[in-house]
Amino acid sequence: MPRHVDLTAPYDSTLGSALLRSATDAGIAVTAGGIYACTQSPRPESAAEVDRLEHDGCDIVGMTGIPEVALVREAGIAYAHLAIVVNAAAGRAPGPIRVEDMPASWRRRRFAALTGSRSGCLEHHGPA
Repeated sequence: MPRHVDLTAPYDSTLGSALLRSATDAGIAVTAGGIYACTQSPRPESAAEVDRLEHDGCDIVGMTGIPEVALVREAGIAYAHLAIVVNAAAGRAPGPIRVEDMPASWRRRRFAALTGSRSGCLEHHGPA
């Protein structure tokens, strides 16, 4: 039988603080906190979905990051999330979003560490 757990505070704040300290110590620019929206994989979100998610108050959108939150919480495992922003999001980029462009942009993008009681949506990033 599945164990249903409260996800009001999905991320472990102690582990999240350690993640932030480690990133800072390594000289990595990290934005702490935010609301992460997860869309259905394996395809990038549409411009309409991004518009809706932004309206809903999301700061970052991706295709992974949420299913494992419930699983690790059910197992009683501490969890924090470090998201890599790899594109400006559909409808925000100057051109199409291409998966093959994402690895090269990892080194040029910022990170968002979701570490606290809320997981607050979309910053308007320039081109990769």
